[in-house]
Amino acid sequence: MKTIAILGSTGSIGKSTLDVIRRNRDQYRIWALVAGQNVDELAAQVLEFHPEVVVTATDEVLSRLRDQLGASALSQRDWPHLGAGSRARVEAATAGEVDFVMSAIVGVAGMEATHAAARLGKTIGLANKELLVASGALLMETAARHGAELIPVDSEHNGAHQCLRAGRRAEVARLILTASGGPFWNQPLGTLRNVTPEQALNHPTWRMGKRISLDSATLMNKGFEVIEACWLFGFKPSEVDVVIHPQSKVHAMVEYVDGSVLAQIATTDMRMPIQYALTYPDRKPAAAPRLEWDEARRWEFYPPDFGKFPLLKLAYRAQETGGSATCTLNSADEVAAGIVPALGDSVSTDRGGCGRDSREDGSSPMASVAEVLEIDGRSRATARAVIDGKRTLVSAGASGLLATA
Repeated sequence: MKTIAILGSTGSIGKSTLDVIRRNRDQYRIWALVAGQNVDELAAQVLEFHPEVVVTATDEVLSRLRDQLGASALSQRDWPHLGAGSRARVEAATAGEVDFVMSAIVGVAGMEATHAAARLGKTIGLANKELLVASGALLMETAARHGAELIPVDSEHNGAHQCLRAGRRAEVARLILTASGGPFWNQPLGTLRNVTPEQALNHPTWRMGKRISLDSATLMNKGFEVIEACWLFGFKPSEVDVVIHPQSKVHAMVEYVDGSVLAQIATTDMRMPIQYALTYPDRKPAAAPRLEWDEARRWEFYPPDFGKFPLLKLAYRAQETGGSATCTLNSADEVAAGIVPALGDSVSTDRGGCGRDSREDGSSPMASVAEVLEIDGRSRATARAVIDGKRTLVSAGASGLLATA
């Protein structure tokens, strides 16, 4: 039986992971549930899965959880060990009993716990792209040094992981990541100056959180996935392409040096890549629905318009720059929330201000999680200052979400 710690148990990936475990209780045991502030959801998970450890974001949230559990029918012997904050997250992820860590906390809040698990050689399901975007070199080096297995859960990287099993890395010419294109990929550039956050959140394929929905609308999310792929699989940015695929059935393709292309195809259900990560290197039946092949279908592929979606190009440039550039990009994106001019200016303004040992290109090497978090904090402050200076041009929550000038 595999013992699991879930970082981000009340989010969409966390809940899907629990659904996979719910259907396979004879194979998995929940050791730790780590969540943020959703007390109602977390309390229900505790009552169903009886974890040994439960962690919340703050002591105040923990107090509310304790009250809610106290009012339930949970017996005294089934009460978990309760904790809050960063140190408790690290302890939950590094417990000796934990075999597999699902890292699904949005943002950098789960960074310390995930890096700590990697230092202990744990198997980690990576569902948090910010970890690799902000600290890819450090995380990959840590995993390699300590023998940690990093298995991507994002559908695109999970698909690439599957395709790459067909050949040696030296036989691969390029990786192709697909993007649904979000709600605006086929709209004329001129119309994007007036779109609203509400329109951007209306993703045509996936139901996701606010930030990832905004990032999908601007293709920033796909830019982050390019950065992730470079770290996970050892690609240069020039070896990773993006294509718009509105049907979202082909998740990734790998082109080998002989010209053959392998594609990973599946329905849009996160339980499939989650189960793949949990069972790797084996495959087992999954609850995800199957594709139907008894009807005519059409799958389309289009090149991305970098002029319409400049943040995708910005992500490529940040990965080519190296050092702290992608960390700065991630931090600025979270603060700018899709406002393209503010994000671009934030990254430009922050060049050279990210550490004592900044390189000529304006980025900074990062040798520890503490340094990554320091750069993250400085970059967020820079982004806020830039946005404050732009409030006369772009008001928060107003039109111009995707404006490019």
